[in-house]
Amino acid sequence: QVQLVESGGGLVQAGGSLRLSCAASGSFFSINDMGWYRQAPGKQRELVAHIISGGSTNYADSAKGRFTISRDNAKNTVYLQMNTLIPEDSAVYYCYVRADWTLNCWGQGTQVTVSS
Repeated sequence: QVQLVESGGGLVQAGGSLRLSCAASGSFFSINDMGWYRQAPGKQRELVAHIISGGSTNYADSAKGRFTISRDNAKNTVYLQMNTLIPEDSAVYYCYVRADWTLNCWGQGTQVTVSS
């Protein structure tokens, strides 16, 4: 079992920044993939950024150049630094973790609201 605790969401003005964190705990041997997804009202959940254990990353086109995903393997934590936020970034952001190659886990979600 993997438990995920997210933090860092909130309300910010357009052009501002937020940093999301997601810490994993529980009974597992190793964490493989980690990532962030988001879901806006009336829309499907979409990938924002993804990072594998070796550190390689990939981003949605909408996040490239503005968002940075990183991970601290010692702390089993993944971060999403979001800069130059725009109202279209408003959504519930979900942390995703895959552990031991078979445990797929989602965080509870954290609201990000960007005001214009």
